[in-house]
Amino acid sequence: MTSLTFPLEGGCSCGAVRYRLTTAPMIVHCCHCRMCQRQRGSAFAVNALIEADRVEVLAATPARRSLPTESGRPLDDYVCADCGVSVWSDYGRREVMLFVRTGTLDDPDALAPDIHIFTRSKQPWVVLAPDARAYDIYYDMAKEWAPESWAWRQALGV
Repeated sequence: MTSLTFPLEGGCSCGAVRYRLTTAPMIVHCCHCRMCQRQRGSAFAVNALIEADRVEVLAATPARRSLPTESGRPLDDYVCADCGVSVWSDYGRREVMLFVRTGTLDDPDALAPDIHIFTRSKQPWVVLAPDARAYDIYYDMAKEWAPESWAWRQALGV
């Protein structure tokens, strides 16, 4: 990740939901799994994994809706009640970590993916850079996460 100034702000398409990321995320995933493709209507989803207490709601708390997953673990998707845009998700109902959709940031270029996951189902026309950190399924978090982020996650047991 490049050096950025925080906070970063974002929101939905209609402007009803507004939020602020007060710090950098722990990691940014680009997920190429079929569920992300179907649920996002795109070739992949780009999610900034961040501690929930570092996301401030500035206007209109998003509405929760539950979505199916291949693993069977709960997936709560948080959307604008007016325009339906998904601004973040909580995978596994952990309530301490959010997966913020980077495309909803006011500057969607601000957070590039650190890692590509589930590339086994990547669309064939999506070409990754030769030096991209990419995994067919998932990865060893202890090896890929920054030490301070990994320590936080281990301490919470998530």
